[in-house]
Amino acid sequence: MNRSSSAEGETEAPKRLVVAVTGASGALLGLRLLQLMHGVPGWETHVVLSPAALLTAQQELGAGREAFQQLATRVYPHKDIGSSIASGSFRTEGMVVVPCSMNTLSAIAHGSSDNLITRAADVALKERRRLVLVPREAPLNLIQLRNMVAVTEAGGVVFPPVPAFYLGLQSLEEVATQMVGRILDQFGVHLPVVKRWNGTRAPADPTTPQR
Repeated sequence: MNRSSSAEGETEAPKRLVVAVTGASGALLGLRLLQLMHGVPGWETHVVLSPAALLTAQQELGAGREAFQQLATRVYPHKDIGSSIASGSFRTEGMVVVPCSMNTLSAIAHGSSDNLITRAADVALKERRRLVLVPREAPLNLIQLRNMVAVTEAGGVVFPPVPAFYLGLQSLEEVATQMVGRILDQFGVHLPVVKRWNGTRAPADPTTPQR
């Protein structure tokens, strides 16, 4: 990716976002995030795919590693904890796990770093960088809820992929785009494809109660 020149004539390094895709249902969200980030100037995406993520992507999308790899700045092996993103000295704007399996959520909540995804998440927390987990599970048991609390108390953001029904979205692609756009808002990436709420319209019937 090209580097832009600053006012002082020096080159400005691109911003980096670490993206992990795990085996929860919702591989479309991870792929759509990379598709949208691919067109954003000044940003790099550093991607890790778990084995279960690849299995889920094949089942849900008929897509393999190549579909993600062609959109990423760099893709790292799942077990390569010697990679750059495993160190806090590698500067990033943060990390998103999308979708986030309950197994990955549990490992992050309890500080287990036995693979590159959980190690990179641990780095984001210890460096006080933004960590966003997008869990896709329902219903939730008490253990899962407590893990979400633990991550939140450690400084992470739990961001369930909730559809914005009030926007009148018409397709699964629109829903996925809206969800991913709101996730990227967390990192200061504000995309024009995201629909923004501008307040309720006046009801046709004046006797209709307002929300």
